Amino acid sequence: MHNTDQPGCSDWAFLLATVGLIGAVLAAAAIVVLTRPAPVEIVIVPPPPTVTPAPSATPAPITVYVTGAVAEPNQLIVLPAGSRVQDAIEAAGGLTSAAQLASVNLAGILRDGDQIHVAEQSESASIPTPLPSTRALAINRATAEELTALPGIGPALAAQIVAYREANGPFADLEALDAVPGIGARTLETLAPLIVFD
Repeated sequence: MHNTDQPGCSDWAFLLATVGLIGAVLAAAAIVVLTRPAPVEIVIVPPPPTVTPAPSATPAPITVYVTGAVAEPNQLIVLPAGSRVQDAIEAAGGLTSAAQLASVNLAGILRDGDQIHVAEQSESASIPTPLPSTRALAINRATAEELTALPGIGPALAAQIVAYREANGPFADLEALDAVPGIGARTLETLAPLIVFD
C-alpha cells in the first residue's frame, strides 16, 4: 500500500528549487548592497571675499566771487573742485563786449575763496586783478601767528584753530571751520573770501 503522508521526489525537488531561488535572491541583494558606490559628498566652497575699496573722498565744491565785465557780476558762484576761471565766467553769464580778455587767465584753476575780476577795456591796466587770489590764506597750513592776521582772529582763537586742526585733521570747507569753538556765522562770512582749503 502507498503512503501518501511522505513527500515524493517531486516535492523535494520543488522545495530545493524554492530554497535555491530564495538563496539566489538574497545573494543578489547582498551583492547589490555591498557593491553600491558610497554616496557623493558635495562640498560647496564659497569664493574668497573680495576687498571692497574704500570710497574716495569727494572734494567739496568751491565758492568764488566774480566781478567786472561779465553778464551777471558781483555774485558768489559755487563750482566743483578743480574748476577753471572759464567755468566761473560762464556761470556768471559770460563776458561782455567791454571785457579785456588779456586781464584774465581763462585756464587758471580756481581755489575756494578766489575772486575773479574781468577788467573792462576802459579800466587802467595798472589795476591789479586777483586771479586767483594770492592773498588768500591756506587755513590747513597756516601757523597760529599767520592766522592772527585774519580779521576777528586773535591769538587765543588762532591757537584753538591750530589745536582743532591737529586733533581732527585738515578742514574740508568753511562749514568744517564752524566746529571750532569761538567761530560763528559772522566770522565765517568775513573769512570766506580770505582763506582757502587746500
